[in-house]
Amino acid sequence: MLKITTIKSGVVIDHIRAGLGIKIFNYLELNKVDYPVALIMNVTSNKLGKKDIIKIEDISIKDYTFLKLISPSITINVVKNEEIVEKIKPELPSRVENIFYCKNPRCITSVEAHIPQAFKLTNKEEGIYRCEYCDETSEFSKL
Repeated sequence: MLKITTIKSGVVIDHIRAGLGIKIFNYLELNKVDYPVALIMNVTSNKLGKKDIIKIEDISIKDYTFLKLISPSITINVVKNEEIVEKIKPELPSRVENIFYCKNPRCITSVEAHIPQAFKLTNKEEGIYRCEYCDETSEFSKL
């Protein structure tokens, strides 16, 4: 049986949709750090069925918005002295700009480089956004 111990101080990124932990790991560039990091994948979860977890020792993360875009079910636990001192459930932004791109080849953003890639949140539970120009859907976690 795999055993992952508690961390003394740091962050536990929990409730990551199974298979998306590696995206967060790569986004945070955790392969380049010199402090302990654990990426645990396909953990049994009552809420999600399966989930990924990332434990990061001796770090704090400033912006959780991007992590929520990757996996809408995500929670962040701040740990000090082996105790959870704060549980953060970030909110998806109602609008994002230049974070992801419209897939519609007929969209004006495909031909006009100066127009920002702007999306509005249309389904909070699934993390689905729609292009403000052509209404094409985009689910960031599946990009």
